[in-house]
Amino acid sequence: MVVKKTPNPIDKHVGSRVRMRRMMLGMSQEKLGERLGLTFQQVQKYEKGTNRIGASRLQQIGAILSVPVSFFFEGAPSGEPAPEGGFSDVSAASYVADFLSTSEGLALNRAFIRIKNPKIRRKIVDLVSSIAGDDDEPA
Repeated sequence: MVVKKTPNPIDKHVGSRVRMRRMMLGMSQEKLGERLGLTFQQVQKYEKGTNRIGASRLQQIGAILSVPVSFFFEGAPSGEPAPEGGFSDVSAASYVADFLSTSEGLALNRAFIRIKNPKIRRKIVDLVSSIAGDDDEPA
C-alpha cells in the first residue's frame, strides 16, 4: 500500500507566496516555468507545496519575480501552537496570502486599490459585509 505524503506546511506556504507574487505580476505558470527552464506542471507542484523548492531555485524565482527570498517566508507557520483563546498573526497573514493567491482575491484587491474616494471604499466594505451576513460586526 502506498501512503500519500501530505505537503509540509512551510512548503505549502512558500508555494502559495510564489503563486501570489506570480499572479500579482500577471505572469503565467508557463512563463515562469520557461524562465526557470521547467514545465508549467513543475511550477504547479512548487506552488501547491507538493515539490519542495531548493535554495538556489528559490533565489532564482525571487530574482524573476523581483522579490527577496525572505518574501516567500513572510507569515510562514512556525510550527508552534497558536496562542490560547485568540488568533495568531500567522493565521491572519496566511488568510490574506490565501485570499490574494486566488484570481478573484487579486482582481478584487487591484480594483479596490484604484478607488481613490475613502467614503466609496468604506461603502464597498459595508456592502460586502452585508452580503456576507456580517451586518452587526463593527468595522
